[in-house]
Amino acid sequence: MYLKKLLPLFLALAFSSSPCATIMAADAEVKNRHPYVFHLVQKNLWEEASSSEDQVYYPPTYKQDGFTHGTANPEKLLTVANHFYKDVPGDWLCLRMTVDSLKISGVVTVFEGTAPVGDKPADFDGNDDELYPHILGGISPMAVIDTHKVFRAEDGVFTAIEGVATSNGVYPKPPREN
Repeated sequence: MYLKKLLPLFLALAFSSSPCATIMAADAEVKNRHPYVFHLVQKNLWEEASSSEDQVYYPPTYKQDGFTHGTANPEKLLTVANHFYKDVPGDWLCLRMTVDSLKISGVVTVFEGTAPVGDKPADFDGNDDELYPHILGGISPMAVIDTHKVFRAEDGVFTAIEGVATSNGVYPKPPREN
């Protein structure tokens, strides 16, 4: 009888201090602060992959990285874009999703520390001050809530993401979905 009363308390204590519980709490905190998952994508690749609802987009480095990179904090988007993709020519888009919209499409998202994109290390300013969404699969068009135009300077520098981020530090919040 005494053991039956102590066992639930012991299990609750053990679980609450486990790494799994810590990760779940961190995930929840990031999702509350930043409800969206953003993914920067080359426009031509997204248009090709999203031409049909049953197609799925995988970024060029997916096989090497093992997941699709995302950013939850819109203030980090231009830093990430300029660090990893400044030298990749062409027009870009920014996809806006949620963990739930990705989950409905059959994909799990985990929040982890930064990781390299292909062979490019994640050594940008602020790379270790928050967790980033790693999408454990490709992106289905049905998971995407909105698509934002990305603006670049002639030298390839990313300068703004329509409705999401600007280089002047003003980051308008997109409207919340109901």
